[in-house]
Amino acid sequence: MNQNKLFNRTRWQLAISYAAVMGLILSVLGFGVYKAIAHAHWVAIDRELESVAGTLHDSLELKLQQPGRLEPIVNELLPNLRLVGVKGIKEQLPSRHILSAINQGYYYIRLFDYSGKLIATAGAYPEELPPQFNSQYWQTITDSKGNIYHQISVALHTQTQQDWGYFQVGRNLQDFNDYLSTVKWVLKLGLPTALILIGFASWLLAGLAMKPIYSSYRQIQQFTADAAHELRTPLAASQATVESALLTPQLDEKEAREILRTIDRQNRRLTQLVADLLLLARMDNQAIRDRPQLCCLNDLVSDLVEELAAMAIASKVALTSEVRVQQQLNVVGNSDQLYRLVANLIVNAIQYTPAGGKVTVILDCSHQEAIVQVQDTGIGMAAADLERIFDRFYRVNSDRSRHTGGSGLGLAIAQTIARAHRGSLSARSELGSGSTFLLQLPL
Repeated sequence: MNQNKLFNRTRWQLAISYAAVMGLILSVLGFGVYKAIAHAHWVAIDRELESVAGTLHDSLELKLQQPGRLEPIVNELLPNLRLVGVKGIKEQLPSRHILSAINQGYYYIRLFDYSGKLIATAGAYPEELPPQFNSQYWQTITDSKGNIYHQISVALHTQTQQDWGYFQVGRNLQDFNDYLSTVKWVLKLGLPTALILIGFASWLLAGLAMKPIYSSYRQIQQFTADAAHELRTPLAASQATVESALLTPQLDEKEAREILRTIDRQNRRLTQLVADLLLLARMDNQAIRDRPQLCCLNDLVSDLVEELAAMAIASKVALTSEVRVQQQLNVVGNSDQLYRLVANLIVNAIQYTPAGGKVTVILDCSHQEAIVQVQDTGIGMAAADLERIFDRFYRVNSDRSRHTGGSGLGLAIAQTIARAHRGSLSARSELGSGSTFLLQLPL
């Protein structure tokens, strides 16, 4: 198969198509997974910020008494509190922290008065962050070094519900970006690796898909070559006969009749061969073309044994039948095709049985199946021939089959008819001990 350039090219095209489709699907899925992960983490950050801001906001409002003024007790809530514009003030470390998230190193807090002036900061506040106030609820900002921050802004009130100012809680998104970068690298490395594996698997799958096609192609090639050879033989014989007649100056009536008989014999052989080929082609496309009907196998076997008795006598072969059932065995199918099937088996057995031999046709049934056996005491077949006897144009003994006028299609037609009737046809044989053909049809 690998030596056939046509099928190798087709296999490559199939493999590339499989890999391209799977690569596109994986790329879309990878992009979707990345977006889903980013969205999930972004939502988690928003919820975390809202939780931190809500907890600190409620705690601060209980301790604020005057607008724009920070009470000393605020130091107990906010770590690393620093007042903006006040020199000499050391960072006051609280004895306890209400919210552990502020201590994680990437959260910061900013306090603005009602006019938007920055009053104090706390937590891991970056000095590069612009001090301008923006009243938007959610903000994503970038400092002078390119670091990205995400923050939430809420209004602050005093204990008496006076407007105190604004309260912002934000966090550095460096860990978030690092995580997404890791996900990107995993996807960037995983996708090519997956494509390599998919390409290898696609090559194997394309090979498996091409095997039955290649097998059918080889069968068609072999069938075409055999058919051309079989058609060429009678045509060549007819052509040679005609040329011989044309080269003869004068033909008497006896010679002319002999030439016409030769041409007629070759034409009959050619006509039969074409008819057999057309029958096989029709049955390949449609199993049973005519309306199915009940066929009695008892009558069919008895009629065939009676009709072929003269052929058996001429070949000095004893032809007998053996019916092992009392009831009538009826099958659904085409009576003409079934007649030809069993006739081919009996004729084949007679032709390959030497003089003095015996051919027995047995009718039996088992498990809702009708069984027709054709046994002979003929020359038999080797195991290598037994595997190919149902192939079209295959002959076990070419010289003998040509002498009897066979074209190698009889058993192929029989097998096709059996399959068309949902049955099976098999053979058992030993070289020099005869053969048995077993036909099984559903009742």
